[in-house]
Amino acid sequence: MSVTLTEAAASEIKRVMSEQARPELKYVRVGVVGGGCSGFQYSFDFTNAFDESSDVVSEFHGVGVVVDKKSDLFLDGTEIDFYSGLEKRGFTFKNPNAVKSCGCGSSFSA
Repeated sequence: MSVTLTEAAASEIKRVMSEQARPELKYVRVGVVGGGCSGFQYSFDFTNAFDESSDVVSEFHGVGVVVDKKSDLFLDGTEIDFYSGLEKRGFTFKNPNAVKSCGCGSSFSA
């Protein structure tokens, strides 16, 4: 199942991609890197390419999502949503593999 995007997240990604005015950027790359207060943190960037042998590629609501196979082990089943409220605004990660998360939600331990 890897990573999924909600409709709200896909809409925000499309909005940001169109604002960037860089038509070569076709995918959002999601991954895991070491760091943060809980051991791992999420990486989130735009890209125009992927490697079929080392990446998992899917599409949700018209947005291509690329996850490298190493990160996929930590992100399998993760849902990315976009929240916009009075107190905060940004992408949220609901990761069933996270044993512990930090208060801000940008890092986790598995």
